Amino acid sequence: MTAELVEVPGYVAGTWTIDPAHSGVGFTIRHMMVSKVRGRFGTFEGTITTGADPLDSSVAATIDLTSIDTGNAQRDEHVRSADFLDMEKFPIMTYRSTGLRPGGDGFVLDGELTLRGLTREVPLDLVPEGFGPDPFRQDDPFKGARAGFTATGEISRLEFGVGEGTTIPGGGLALSDKVQIVLEIQAVLQTD
Repeated sequence: MTAELVEVPGYVAGTWTIDPAHSGVGFTIRHMMVSKVRGRFGTFEGTITTGADPLDSSVAATIDLTSIDTGNAQRDEHVRSADFLDMEKFPIMTYRSTGLRPGGDGFVLDGELTLRGLTREVPLDLVPEGFGPDPFRQDDPFKGARAGFTATGEISRLEFGVGEGTTIPGGGLALSDKVQIVLEIQAVLQTD
């Protein structure tokens, strides 16, 4: 597929650095079959390379698992323990894309997620939110240009060895196997 067949308004090819101050890495998991717990990771970094053909683009990111925040310090400590993320042995999670293809309302980013020493294929639905100049750079508005992306997906925590499949009376898991992932990413174009 060529760039003529895949058009993204305002698209800029280049290498971008994820801006953690204007980005979010979050997740949602069902608890006790009746509610959802949301959390986020506060420390992460990554590089996005947008190719001349958008389908030649790639992503590599690292997330510091110790930066988990679910809004409850006691729960966060338990999730950091060997019962779940085992951060003493595996303090980071990584994602590396393996391909990009049209799909859904935008694209599907195919990639490999490594968590607790296990690597699994995890596709993400990717929507480019926009590309634009930095309005505060009057000297060169494309120095520090910004790009925005939303990516969503789902993983099986049990496939990564995160926690157990503890059931509750009446059936069902105390903590769902499926974890919803939501990434809101802003990145800055590297010009040097």
